[in-house]
Amino acid sequence: MGRGKIEIKRIENTTNRQVTFSKRRAGIIKKAKELTVLCDAHVSLILFSSTQKLFEYCSPTTTMKKMIDRYQQVTGTNLWDSHYESMQKEFNKLKEKNERLRKSISELVVQFMFVIKKVTQQE
Repeated sequence: MGRGKIEIKRIENTTNRQVTFSKRRAGIIKKAKELTVLCDAHVSLILFSSTQKLFEYCSPTTTMKKMIDRYQQVTGTNLWDSHYESMQKEFNKLKEKNERLRKSISELVVQFMFVIKKVTQQE
């Protein structure tokens, strides 16, 4: 007796959705392990649940980092470029702000010294 086909759409019931996720997660991880053993394939799998919980699998003969590096090399993409660029922009903004604050402090010190000089001269 075969299984009936189900319509692929979001499961509205939270409990049923979580149960389905757990079962299918176990199934996909099992398939990844089987591919690794049967075909000597390097497999990495990253899953996040709807509650943002991380699940991962990586073939024992490699590491997740090696797999991501290899992916970047083969596809010619750099996954960190946009992150690096945004960090660089933020760094430059902070550097400019730091310079403005330093100037402001220097000006205040000069003003303070001028006031101190005036006060000591009046005494």
